[in-house]
Amino acid sequence: METTATVARHDRPDASVGRAVLRGAGAVLLLGLLVLALAVAVVPRLLGGAALTVLSGSMEPTYSPGDVVVAVPQDSYDVGDVVTFQPVSGDPTLVTHRVVGVRLGSETRYVTRGDANGADDAPIVADQVMGRVVYHVPYLGHLATAVGPYRGLIVTGTGCLLIGYGAYRALSAPPVDRRRGTTPTTKEEP
Repeated sequence: METTATVARHDRPDASVGRAVLRGAGAVLLLGLLVLALAVAVVPRLLGGAALTVLSGSMEPTYSPGDVVVAVPQDSYDVGDVVTFQPVSGDPTLVTHRVVGVRLGSETRYVTRGDANGADDAPIVADQVMGRVVYHVPYLGHLATAVGPYRGLIVTGTGCLLIGYGAYRALSAPPVDRRRGTTPTTKEEP
């Protein structure tokens, strides 16, 4: 019995095209989920900031309810920066508005206003500012609000599923002839 390597051929080319499309779509979906997880969970922590969900329309059209903003602490803030702050020191309530004025003196004070608001907020001091918004992810906050207190469990579970799926794909793939990019098969010759 003699064996030789031959190229595996599919009897139905449309089936291989369908599988390729599904694999491509799956890869794009996995990559998108990974980028999204990095953008809202990993990058904010690396920068010392936080990802927060916009709850009101005070910053429309810049940020809408349901958007996620990532705020990162800065040394100082300038007019035009969008900042997240505590309107009352020590109160956990956070507001995200644009700096419209800076008052210098013995203590720097920032004047803020929501883009959709007609009046300025009460001036705040630097200690009340949590950080400047460096980027946002539209609509993601709707999902975060819907899952509520189970957010951490869902993120962890999704991460485990993605790792498991990646391991399954890596271990179940047939060996590939690296020189030809084909899957070796054996064929008996008489």
